[in-house]
Order: sequence, then structure tokens, then C-alpha cells
Amino acid sequence: MSRNYKSEYANYHAKLSQKKRRASRNAARRLMARKLGLSKIKGRDVDHKDRNPKNNAASNLRLQKKSQNRSRNG
Repeated sequence: MSRNYKSEYANYHAKLSQKKRRASRNAARRLMARKLGLSKIKGRDVDHKDRNPKNNAASNLRLQKKSQNRSRNG
């Protein structure tokens, strides 16, 4: 059985709360890019130490390998 992406988007990704969380994660990535430069963050994830994507304080952000960050947040 294949995934129904249209339904998945409508039921999860289109929700206002998820849009705000995604915007906050994107903002964190932009902050780190300004701070360190794009070449430093390329291929890495910006990790929120407290796992709260809305907390974009500099002390809460760090760069991690994708595999480390995604296994931690699983």
C-alpha cells in the first residue's frame, strides 16, 4: 500500500501548529548560517538542545551530524 501524501499533508503538515514549528526550525537554521556561515552548516542539522523548536536562543542551538540529531530526536 502506498502513502497518501495529500491526506498526510492535510492531516498533519497543513496544521497551523506544525507550520509554526517548521518556521521556527527554519529560523534557527538561518541564525546558525548567519553566525557560522553556510559552508559550516552544509550537510548538518541545527539541534535544539532542549528539543523545543521554538527556543532559538543561541545557547540552545548547536550543529550536529544528521545521523546524531535524528537518532536523538526519534
